[in-house]
Amino acid sequence: MSGRHVIVVGGGPAGFMAAAKAAEEGASVLLLEKMKKLGRKMMITGKGRCNITNAAPIPELVRNIPGNGSFLYSALHAFDNEAVRDFFAARGVETKVERGGRVFPQSDRAADAVDALVTYLHELGVKIKTEAPAADILVEEGRAAGVVLVGGAKLRADAVVLAVGGASYPATGSTGDGYGMARRLGHTVTQILPSLVPLVVEEDWVKEAQGLSLRNVRCTLLADGKKCADAFGEMMFTHFGVTGPIILSLSRMAAQALAEGSFVELELDLKPALAPEIFAARVQRDFEKYQRKVLKNAMHDLLPGKLIAPVLDAAYLEVEKPVHQVTREERLRLTETIRHLMLTVTKTRPLAEAIVTAGGIATREIEPKTMQSKLLPGLYFAGEVVDVDGFTGGYNLQAAFSMGAAAGRWSARKA
Repeated sequence: MSGRHVIVVGGGPAGFMAAAKAAEEGASVLLLEKMKKLGRKMMITGKGRCNITNAAPIPELVRNIPGNGSFLYSALHAFDNEAVRDFFAARGVETKVERGGRVFPQSDRAADAVDALVTYLHELGVKIKTEAPAADILVEEGRAAGVVLVGGAKLRADAVVLAVGGASYPATGSTGDGYGMARRLGHTVTQILPSLVPLVVEEDWVKEAQGLSLRNVRCTLLADGKKCADAFGEMMFTHFGVTGPIILSLSRMAAQALAEGSFVELELDLKPALAPEIFAARVQRDFEKYQRKVLKNAMHDLLPGKLIAPVLDAAYLEVEKPVHQVTREERLRLTETIRHLMLTVTKTRPLAEAIVTAGGIATREIEPKTMQSKLLPGLYFAGEVVDVDGFTGGYNLQAAFSMGAAAGRWSARKA
């Protein structure tokens, strides 16, 4: 037994793991959660299936965490994706690997993962106090000495793990409380931006394309005309703009570029699998086949119906123009438009709709092995409150579990 008393603030994935690992080390642990139930955000991850982790090797995990992934090397090596899967398997939650390395419970039920964690905390003797929002970290003699609750009650401890989440999905309890607590202790909080969030576009035609899903397309993000990144896969049009896996993966950089005042665009390649000359020949064959039709009726082999009018408009072609009257120059302009359909990004959807928060407590002020604050001994950080965020695919939960495990273990050990 370590004989230490640890308070963990926040009953999400990072808090769960921190409380479990601190208790395994022999500490007496109190887990505080502001909501009525633990794990509310975890319950909605992976569309209610809980994308626990990703099966990729550690270097690939880090690459898929563009927000300071390299900060996690030590934590990932100490508690990696295999450790996460073993942890859940030992608690009766077997997992499976799906496309893209995504790992889910065999049951496809997030509730099974959450229930297993809660049951394990009870088995370890962790005390759980819900509807107990923290207001501040108690500081005595230059170190963290406990937590001050909203209302003024003081709870003392030898160490505190702050795992209160970010500022996305506030209905789950993630309302950015931790940023204020950290700032008041002298910590730097980097700019808070939405990540894994749909994008709002200027073009009116997307409303008409609402509900249309595209597969196997390439989307390139441009800021002031310069390429920032691209992604290949699935996307969908909505009444406000675009969403779907490839849009979400580009959204962090889009949010950053917008915050910097850049002119942000998306360039869609609707036929990325075909070489330009092969695609041009394909269009020419279609036009020969449908030469007796007007353009809008000759494009259904090339494009989904909802995209025909917008693409023709972007190519400066009349929808009623007879195909046999289309010039070579016009046909080439059409093929170029299909490969380079432009959308103007005006903003992201609100932070409250983001899957994760980009930004948070600066990693340079946190010891990467232990997750202890470099400014205040006895204070540890874990999860989304830290300036770490990844792409969709299980990377964010893995980051939370790894950080939580490190913070829990080390907070329970005597300095």
